[in-house]
Amino acid sequence: MYRLHRLFRLSLLTLLLWAAGGLAVLRAQQDPSFVHYWQMETQFNPAAAGRTPQLNITAALQTHAMGYEDAGSTMYAGADMAFAIKKTRHGVGVLFQNDEFGLFSHKRFSLQYAFHFKLWGGHLGIGAEVDMLNESITGSKVELNDANDPAFPNTDLSGSKFDASVGLFYTHKHWYAGAAMQHVTAPTIYMGETNEYKVKSVYNFTAGYNIRTKNPFFNIAPSVLLRYDGVNFRSDITALLRFAKERNRIYGGVGYSPLHSVTFLVGGMFHGVDLSYSYEANTSGMTFGAGQHEITLGYRLDLDLGKKGKNLHRSVRYL
Repeated sequence: MYRLHRLFRLSLLTLLLWAAGGLAVLRAQQDPSFVHYWQMETQFNPAAAGRTPQLNITAALQTHAMGYEDAGSTMYAGADMAFAIKKTRHGVGVLFQNDEFGLFSHKRFSLQYAFHFKLWGGHLGIGAEVDMLNESITGSKVELNDANDPAFPNTDLSGSKFDASVGLFYTHKHWYAGAAMQHVTAPTIYMGETNEYKVKSVYNFTAGYNIRTKNPFFNIAPSVLLRYDGVNFRSDITALLRFAKERNRIYGGVGYSPLHSVTFLVGGMFHGVDLSYSYEANTSGMTFGAGQHEITLGYRLDLDLGKKGKNLHRSVRYL
């Protein structure tokens, strides 16, 4: 088991170096990227649902490029919990997401299920979700010189389609790793008779590790999230310094997305309530001040799953 532990540390370091190595990075418009991805794994991987004994409720609000009219914002709300059936462990989750930019709105409602079991000294989750996707265009607000231009709608249009996602999530004592495929069906959503929106399948991988220091109250938590939709690739690398005492903690850190942005964040958890703030500044294209603000609010409530200590495991997020 020590060899597995050491192998993961080396693999995570390799991933961090590779992700920072200058690959072309573009933001996929269909799926927003949150700075606090390490707090909201169910947003991109259904296998994370119910991986901790707590009832986890998370809400996030992200503003888009500051200083630009109709830049829009992204709102996320999700909850997940674990439960036991005899000697088996399961997880369920639900989430809603609304991503708005200009005249476009991308909505997603998801129901998630995960099955968890012990493996190699840790726990593996296998998850799936059903998604309802909705795309809409506020065509009534379009201002054109030629009001009859057929390329642009002049009325409000919307369309919906079912979709699905699958994933794996493995948690060990001090580290975790997960992989998922979102938009398995890659649906085409039709809005009216002449407008359509093609949703691409997205593959992601995440990993994180808790590094203990000589001071028992401090630890360092690096993590990474990689996303690829067959054309565009984005990597997010985060390093947190956390101070934890009893059930309270304070943390701060930095994030980096190569050729895209640098991020500064700060937050803390008191009595089960986790509040954090970040500012993501662009490093290419737009000015440094035209960045994104993000606020995340989380709540953790301990649940009694039956016999004490039965099928319970800690989350490395809360160590």
